[in-house]
Amino acid sequence: MGDNMTSVTEFTLLGFPLGLRIQILLFGLFSLFYACTLLGNGLILGLIWLDSRLHTPMYFFLSHLAMVDIAYACNTVPQMLVNLLKPDKPISFAGCLTQTFLFLTFAVTECLLLVVMSYDRYVAICHPLRYPAIMNWRVCITLVLTSWTIGVLLSLIDLMLLLPLPFCRFQKINHFFCEIMAVLKLACVDTHINEIVVLAGAISVLVGPLSSIVISYMCILCAILRIQSGEGQRKAFSTCSSHLCVVGLFYGTAIIMYVGPRYGNPKEQKKYLLLFHSIFNPMLNPLIYSLRNLEVNNALKRVLGIERDL
Repeated sequence: MGDNMTSVTEFTLLGFPLGLRIQILLFGLFSLFYACTLLGNGLILGLIWLDSRLHTPMYFFLSHLAMVDIAYACNTVPQMLVNLLKPDKPISFAGCLTQTFLFLTFAVTECLLLVVMSYDRYVAICHPLRYPAIMNWRVCITLVLTSWTIGVLLSLIDLMLLLPLPFCRFQKINHFFCEIMAVLKLACVDTHINEIVVLAGAISVLVGPLSSIVISYMCILCAILRIQSGEGQRKAFSTCSSHLCVVGLFYGTAIIMYVGPRYGNPKEQKKYLLLFHSIFNPMLNPLIYSLRNLEVNNALKRVLGIERDL
């Protein structure tokens, strides 16, 4: 094994082993999705920044979710587009580990932001009179900073355990980006400790947050059913439906990826699920919030000057 070990300076991402024409087609398609992701989330950020009526805790959290989605896409998609045109173009060792660290950071941060947003909706609907006092700006900033800090620290643990590992020669990662489990498979030593730490981290940021979200929405549902007016119920459901759709997309993909049944080739299944998670989720999130949120639609009309009296 010692003969196969070397100081690794770069990796090759295998990506999607398809024909040249299909790769060119995918390059155009994914470039379009990437542009839509940047445009959609950038539009959400711009509207929240420009429209004072959106300067509320709910849209403060949404702005950070949009920033995470942009960062998600920028971390993985450009390298994937390069590999579609130049499959043999390597990625440096430092660049690969940086991509791994950033992906984990953004994933954990998004998990926690979705929990924070569900708590915000819980307070707004179940305790409306106390909402301004509970969700003051100091609390909001603390919740966001805590989400980012936990994301960085948990990812840093995985990175510190990954750095000392020796890697073998001819490094080819069977993925379209430096996903941590795919990188671990190339190590020339036993990586069970690393895999256990990654799995424990995944469980802690999936099961715990998802349980909190489910409990929050059970309380929200009970509160909505107690509302007497139909208009009030519709407004409450409308406020929560966008967030529920985003939660369903994010956690649905993650659960299928990590705990769902395995058929055929599990590695390929995980690769395509991560593709959906990295490209389609960030692209769909702003569409969900803009199509199903009246306040965002009205803010867009005001910014464009279509309906100035809204």
